[in-house]
Order: sequence, then C-alpha cells, then structure tokens
Amino acid sequence: MSLNRRELLGGAAALTTASMLPRAALAADAIKLGSILDTSGIFDAYGKPMDQATKLAVKQINDAGGLLGRPVEVAAYDTQSDMALYSQYGQQLTRQDKVDVVHGGILSASREAIRQTMRKSKTLYFYNVLYEGGVCDRNIFINGVTPAQQVEALVPYAMSKSGKKVYILAADYNYGQITARWIEKFVNDNGGEVLSTDFFPLDVSDFGSTIAKIQTAAPDLVIAPLVGGAHLSFFRQWAAAGMKDKIPLASTTLGVGNEHKVLTPEEGNGIMCAYNYSQELDTPENNAFKEAWAAMFDGDQSMHEIAVSQYNGLLTWAEGVRKAGSVERDAVIEALETGISITGPAGKVTVDPKTHHAVLDVHLMEMQDQQMKVIETLPQRQPIDTQAVCDLSANPDDNTQYEIDI
Repeated sequence: MSLNRRELLGGAAALTTASMLPRAALAADAIKLGSILDTSGIFDAYGKPMDQATKLAVKQINDAGGLLGRPVEVAAYDTQSDMALYSQYGQQLTRQDKVDVVHGGILSASREAIRQTMRKSKTLYFYNVLYEGGVCDRNIFINGVTPAQQVEALVPYAMSKSGKKVYILAADYNYGQITARWIEKFVNDNGGEVLSTDFFPLDVSDFGSTIAKIQTAAPDLVIAPLVGGAHLSFFRQWAAAGMKDKIPLASTTLGVGNEHKVLTPEEGNGIMCAYNYSQELDTPENNAFKEAWAAMFDGDQSMHEIAVSQYNGLLTWAEGVRKAGSVERDAVIEALETGISITGPAGKVTVDPKTHHAVLDVHLMEMQDQQMKVIETLPQRQPIDTQAVCDLSANPDDNTQYEIDI
C-alpha cells in the first residue's frame, strides 16, 4: 500500500467515502484501539507527539471510511512517565475496554511492563519506537529502527569524520546497555577501539566529572546513547566546556524527541546521527504529512522520529486489517506476515515476517541550525540483529528478548 498526497491530507474523495458509511455504523460497533503513552511527566517530549500521531492517523483512517466499514475509536491512557501505570492501564485496556489492538510504550521498560499482558490476553500489540532489538514474540509488531539498522550505518560514518578511538556514554538500562554493546561491535568491525563505556541512570544530569574523564582519555569520537531530559544536560555541558569543536559527537537518541530544537546551534551543530525520519526530508509524502499535521494541530510542527514510527505503526495495522478482512488477532497477524508494506513520511516500511520488525530506510544526518540535515539515505535496511536470533516462521511460540553475544 502506498499513501498518496490526497490520502495523507484526508481530501474530498476520502470525506465522500466516509459520508457513504451507514450512520449506524459510524455511531456503533467501533473498532477499539488502545493507546498507552507518556503524555505527561519526564518523557512527555516523546509521548505528546506520539499521541498526536495516533490522533492524526485515526482521523485519516476514519475520514477515508474507517476500516471494514467501521470507525476506529481510541481509548488512550497517560502513564505520567510512571512505569507502574503501564501494567495498570494495560490490564484495563484488555479487561475493561476490550480493545482490538494496542499501540503503546516508549522506553523498553514500558514495553516489557505490558508485553506479557497483551500476549496472555491475546491482544495484538504494536511497539513503535527505536529500541535495542532482540524481541521475538508473534503477538508484537515493532516499527522502530534497531541497532543493526542504525548503529551499523552511524559508526563507520562517524569514525570516518573523526578517528578510531571511541568513548561511549549510555543510559543505564537495557536500551543503553545493549546498544552500547552493538556500538562496540561495529567500532571493532571497522578497525576501531572503544576506550571506555560509562553508564548513567536516567536522572543523572551532572556530567562534569565525566567530561574530565573524557578529556583525559582523549578519544577521537564520543558516541552517546543517552536518554531523556536529564541526559540532555550532557550535550550542553560538553559545549560549555569547549569540547564540541575538539572531539566530535554522535548519538543514537539525540533528536528522536526533537532535542535538537532545544539545544542552541552552538550546542548542537555537527552532532551526527542516523534515523528513519527527519522533518527535512523533501518528499511528497513527508511534505503532505507535515501539512496534514499542521492543519490538525494549529500549525504545530513537533513531529519527530518516534512520532512518525507511531504513525507508520497505525497505518501498518490498518493495512493488515484491510487485507485480513477482520480485526481478529490471528487473522491480522497472518495478513501482516505476508510482508505488507506502507509508504509513510520517511519512505517505504515493510513487515519482516520472520521477526515482525520493520524493513525501512535509514538516513545519515548531522545537526545544523536546529535542523537534522540529511547527508545520505541508506535504503531498506533489514533488522539483521534480530533476524540472527529470531525466526517466528519456524518458532511461532517464541517469547524472548534475545541479547546477542557480540
């Protein structure tokens, strides 16, 4: 499936289709979609645009006549960035709301807080966020980039711009720990050396002693899979210490929550990253998406990497429902496992039947004047880190997050 400009904007033809639905079908018998996101609290910079992406995708689906002649209705819960509330709301969505599908979770901890609930209740689950890879579960579909798609591209590019001695700073939970190992693998594969890897709890905001350690170690490059508002302090303190123009920076996370718009150009310019989405992509699909977003949210332009992943996730699920002719979980899973594709704001996104992860484009970028300038597009990268250990075609009952020995 490929969405054209009219479909993205919800044009007149789509509205005409919606008006042809029986009035009773629009009023009742809705398909129920559950959403659980951090739309307040310390992770709201990620969650609010994801919530907006959900609203936009559902509006466009309903404006185009709904799914199977039925409207999509959203039951949304704000976890307030409290991991405990993910379990509570996950159970509420499956037991009381009896939703047909759940799209939700931001941090990996939030995904794992609800994934088994969804599996046990046989409620189809979409996790639409860049993450550390390795989840192998037939009940889940994942639309974010994984390390082999992102880090494999970023590391050789960043090393070519700097040198072979690398220092890693990472968030101290499974995303940061596993991603740091993938960074080390690709540094070694490209003839480099990791001098040190330091981990930081999510509430750490003082990096003065760390910057001193890095100065002593004298690496050629710092790669920072840091997460959240507190960790944003590192990039500011790094620039304030006069280090930004001395040792280049790369990150696997900076910018996914529009952090580059919070940093000043003096703090952010030149930081390297690799993601599936940038607002600066000049394509008909992205331009139409930005126009539709601005029209729905009063000129707002807060969409970012994981908001677009959320949007892609909803479009992918919707296409699975259309192909299945049903919202029943097994039927939709089987339809998605045919290798369904959609074309979203960042390009083509295809379901990999073996892993339920996305095959997608990755764009090498550098931050410049609070924008993410696209340097090079590396099309259609496979989630090979997960494919190496997960084969749901052969083992459909698998229920594991693998940590590959690298």
